[in-house]
Amino acid sequence: MSRRAWFWVLGGGVVIAIVVVGILQSGGSTRAPVAGKFDVTAATRTLAAAPAPLAALYAQPSKLIPATKKSYSEQLAALRGHPVVVNKWASWCAPCRGEFPVLQSTSARYGKQVAFLGLDSQDNDADASKFLARFPVPYPSLVDRNSRIAQDLGIAKFFPTTVFYDARGKQQYVHDGPYTSDDGFAADIKRYALGQQQ
Repeated sequence: MSRRAWFWVLGGGVVIAIVVVGILQSGGSTRAPVAGKFDVTAATRTLAAAPAPLAALYAQPSKLIPATKKSYSEQLAALRGHPVVVNKWASWCAPCRGEFPVLQSTSARYGKQVAFLGLDSQDNDADASKFLARFPVPYPSLVDRNSRIAQDLGIAKFFPTTVFYDARGKQQYVHDGPYTSDDGFAADIKRYALGQQQ
């Protein structure tokens, strides 16, 4: 075989290896997220009937809110009495893109019982805004540009990461990596946020 032929064979092998590694790093899921199918307006309208502190969140769908460690703690304190689920994400994170359809549907389903918040970490506002325009959610995201909040919570390493708090504001569980199904996310919401026995 000529040198040129060997070059193309080796080059093809490298491309295949890169694709395989990318799939493994994204949790093994090759499902492409479907943009534009989630009706955030309808979800927000439905969630307006949630208890007042939750309804106030859902009046800010897909909004990016500058945050600090102090304001994060204040936000959790304002939601005391209601379970809270915080999802750390970034626009550059491929597994986050795969997870967002699950976040969309499940937050709409449980939003009257649970407060949902995003934590946009190590990102920039322009890219994050474009991402949320493509994958809108019925809740706002706190901006953690330098990852200080994530570091304080001990969740800086993995993207995405989801943190569950009970109604007393006590952290119950941290899930590293993406949720790939509504059922898996719903099971953890019931167990760790709502305190329901499985």
